Amino acid sequence: MSDADDPRTLVSTGWLAAHLKDPDLRVIDASWYLPGTGRDPRAEHQAAHIPGARFFDIDEIADLRSDLPHMAPPTEKFMSRMRAMGVGDGHQVVVYDGSGIFSAPRVWWTFRLMGKRDVAVLDGGFPKWRAEGHEVEDMPPVIRDRHMTVSRQNQLVRDVTEVARAAKLGDHAIIDARPAPRFRGEAPEPRPGLRLGHIPGALNLPFAALLTPGGTMKPVPELRAAFVAAGVDLAKPAITTCGSGVSAAILSLALERIGKTDHALYDGSWAEWGMYDDLPIATGP
Repeated sequence: MSDADDPRTLVSTGWLAAHLKDPDLRVIDASWYLPGTGRDPRAEHQAAHIPGARFFDIDEIADLRSDLPHMAPPTEKFMSRMRAMGVGDGHQVVVYDGSGIFSAPRVWWTFRLMGKRDVAVLDGGFPKWRAEGHEVEDMPPVIRDRHMTVSRQNQLVRDVTEVARAAKLGDHAIIDARPAPRFRGEAPEPRPGLRLGHIPGALNLPFAALLTPGGTMKPVPELRAAFVAAGVDLAKPAITTCGSGVSAAILSLALERIGKTDHALYDGSWAEWGMYDDLPIATGP
């Protein structure tokens, strides 16, 4: 097991293997892929998953009243979906994805938004689990309803008005997780019709810079060094952003790992900011 195991942020494959049979452990497959990758996360889950894992559909367990992709779900919807999945009060939740660390932190953040703290991301995800020869299955789990109490933590999310104000005042560190060419406005967005560039005053810390070549999260000292190298003033409250609010949560998880708790995620991210001509944009570094 890893010295870095923390059931509220990140656990190793060794930790999960040791706890897999715990009666109050719930494993969630939060796999999701960018448009155009040709991967079907639900089909992959049905073919093979960690024993007992439930599939969390990021695009469906969302606020479908919004035109924006996979916005955070209403409280009642989250509660009902989790109950149907047999996830509730008193459970330790471990979330993983099929990329290593990509979409699982988004679901970790969603649980945090709903006031649930006993939730961790599986470091290295399904690829590391399989590479190490741990058990997988293709059977759906037996579900038993479990009541869930939710207390929404609104300080963990920001809307476009709040982000525009923060950008104007410069009183927050706005950190963008997209790859550098997209941040600079030199590469197209995966979603058509969006302007290119970034929020004025935002800093670029591509989420891949927080991960090792093996797809695990870097140790805490290296995470801290990455934020500092990107120019982030860790004394300021942070707002994380990306293309559509998924990889921003990798930054949020890393901030939590280094002990910084005053961070929020811009849920609309560039899918929203890049859509409105009346919002300012910046290009270049």
